[in-house]
Amino acid sequence: MTEYLDLPGGRLAYDDQGDGPLVVCLPSMLDLRSQYRFLTPLLVRAGYRVVTVDQRGMGDTSADWDEYGSTPLAHDLMALLRHLDAGPALVHGCSNGAAAAVYAAAEAPELISGLVLSAPFVRDGAAGFAQRLTQAIMRVPVLARPLYMGYYPKWEPQPPADFAEHKALLAASFRRPGRAKVIGAYMSMSHAEAEARLDRVTAPALVIMGTADIDWPDPVAEAQWVAGRLDAEVVVLEGAGHHPHVEFPERVAEAVTAFHRAVTR
Repeated sequence: MTEYLDLPGGRLAYDDQGDGPLVVCLPSMLDLRSQYRFLTPLLVRAGYRVVTVDQRGMGDTSADWDEYGSTPLAHDLMALLRHLDAGPALVHGCSNGAAAAVYAAAEAPELISGLVLSAPFVRDGAAGFAQRLTQAIMRVPVLARPLYMGYYPKWEPQPPADFAEHKALLAASFRRPGRAKVIGAYMSMSHAEAEARLDRVTAPALVIMGTADIDWPDPVAEAQWVAGRLDAEVVVLEGAGHHPHVEFPERVAEAVTAFHRAVTR
């Protein structure tokens, strides 16, 4: 059952399943909390309480906010952790969700016991001309949704059996009232505030990166850069794209549980 947290700028939707140490999962930009549909049951069976969140403007979270992006998501994350009041949490953030996790860990270290940064965007990448052009076009409301939905499969080069069903749910989310501006708003976000806080993070961290992640020219090198800034462990998944927990949920669950055991001894 969907639960909600009312915040000054809107309403945040989340699911809360299982019992045990708290894991809060933030999906990637412009995706749904059901991105964790495979990882969540594995972690619940392993003895964790798993909370999955829809970002601003997505899924069951309200559409009309003053701001969208990594830093607003970080503030939503901190508010949610305080609301849950379950002690420090392990935060699993994918893509810009990783940037939000880094920001929150720097600003409120008492709320976070560890970070799992999946396909992390914790700094602004150097986009080529084609990528800059695509981002500009995606800011045009009439073009944004079909262009984005056409691009989406590139993030999961080894798609799960229910890929078409999930993509249909995502398309339906964009057709909800008030969502026309959401894609363009996220295309304009920056992760600079997360990068500026990397050296302030004291929580242990794990970086998970797929070798087929098209968002970086060299995804393994990016994973190593992030790990170097955070003194983090790295798990590289051969052939995985931008959503490793969708394509390889069992391996990600193993990595997350092993990491959590190591940092809570």
